[in-house]
Amino acid sequence: MPRALRLLLPIAAGAVSALGFAPLDWWPLTLIGVAVLFWTLDRAPSVRSAAGAGWLFGVGHFTVGLYWIATAFTYQAAMPAFMGVVTVVLLSMFLAIYPALASALARAWPRPGVSRVLMFAVAWMLCEWLRGHVLSGFAWNPLGAAWLPAGGVALGAAWIGALGLSGLMILAAAFVASQKPFGAVASFAAICGIALLTRFALPAPFPANGPLVHLIQPNIGQDEKYDDSAAHVEKYLALSRVALGPEPHRQSITIWSESAVSDLVDEDPAARAHLASILSPGDLLLFGGIALIRNADSTPAEATNSLYVLDANATLLGRYDKSHLVPLGEYVPARPLMTRLGLARLTPGDIDFLAGPGPRTLDLPGFPAAGIQICYEVIFPAAVVDEAHRPAWIVNISNDAWFGAWGPPQHLAQARLRAIEEGLPIARVTPTGISAMIDAYGRIVASIGPHQAATLSLRVPPPLPPTLFGRFAHWTSLVFGLALVAGAMTAGRPARRRI
Repeated sequence: MPRALRLLLPIAAGAVSALGFAPLDWWPLTLIGVAVLFWTLDRAPSVRSAAGAGWLFGVGHFTVGLYWIATAFTYQAAMPAFMGVVTVVLLSMFLAIYPALASALARAWPRPGVSRVLMFAVAWMLCEWLRGHVLSGFAWNPLGAAWLPAGGVALGAAWIGALGLSGLMILAAAFVASQKPFGAVASFAAICGIALLTRFALPAPFPANGPLVHLIQPNIGQDEKYDDSAAHVEKYLALSRVALGPEPHRQSITIWSESAVSDLVDEDPAARAHLASILSPGDLLLFGGIALIRNADSTPAEATNSLYVLDANATLLGRYDKSHLVPLGEYVPARPLMTRLGLARLTPGDIDFLAGPGPRTLDLPGFPAAGIQICYEVIFPAAVVDEAHRPAWIVNISNDAWFGAWGPPQHLAQARLRAIEEGLPIARVTPTGISAMIDAYGRIVASIGPHQAATLSLRVPPPLPPTLFGRFAHWTSLVFGLALVAGAMTAGRPARRRI
């Protein structure tokens, strides 16, 4: 194979594979891209060359899938916009280490054929787990997310999690690549047919009998977020009044997005009273805001990215502090050094956010208890629910206004995976979309599209009993991986000669 083709083929395969994610959802292209990668590494002359092919695949895969990140730099005056493209490429080059490692491990496996296919799936699952944990982790777009538009295949996340779904994608694609040309075409057609047929296996929607909620999406863009915070709050209030309707009305929960309120509601009773003015007795308002942790002289030392629960008496009933913070977005690692280097954050301010204790369930008087996730916390499997106090539903507030066109639907897709894994419905609210209600099977019950000012009033779908993944978390993915290892060792064992 010419050297130029050896370089371009994995990059192109990686770029094509990323088209299976939202918003395009062309999941057969993910199968094709991964199949090309396996075909390349399986024929690589050495482990090193296989790792190189995997790295090039990763560069193409992550550059296309994460290009929306470049949009963030158009809102950051401290950095030129072109740095967004540079950042995406550099980030992709780093993340590509994980496909490179998976490819090297698969090629190093001494038994080709089905045995190597199984080990490639195991290696990919392991490397995706590492990607979600190393250096605070970045679990965005697991390969298994491409199964979401493919009917009921994604329901397997309730058993083996998103990592297991990624392993299934590798198995399907690598099996295609390991066949003869006719067999490859037949295998690919069979996989697509099975995936589409499983759509009919989806259970019928349950009647929604949970709390009445109002999802408020004001369409406040990132370019105007810091212009007039008081006017933004008034927009939230006006939309909420429309959703709540005239008196009398049924008791309900109104949900606003991340960072919806800039007032320090912990310290400002007047601000709390203003927000509570739309509520009737028994109503609750859940909204995103910040709290300050002050020094002894009352100067701000740190802040929290929080969700508050407010009742009609202007009483704060609960608060959840975001625990999984964004490096360089919500805190600066090694701040003194980074400041000297002139590396600015994507959010303004001179203090860092303080991480909360982790997943927490908030008791809501008069309503089922809710688990809370703020922004991209929801992309981390097995880290969204306090299993000691399992909620009946999850509230995920976010600010996707700086995510470009592809980021919001990808974020929504990963929330759908968490709903399947945990068997819990999710109410998701962002200022510019996509706000949505997701049922416990990961289906979108109703949504507000991007860049629309609108409200969505509906009842929360019922939860399912705790799923296998919800009870045992990544141990289920581990057991699945160990079963694949056992299959690889069995498949690669030479047959005994009969005498």
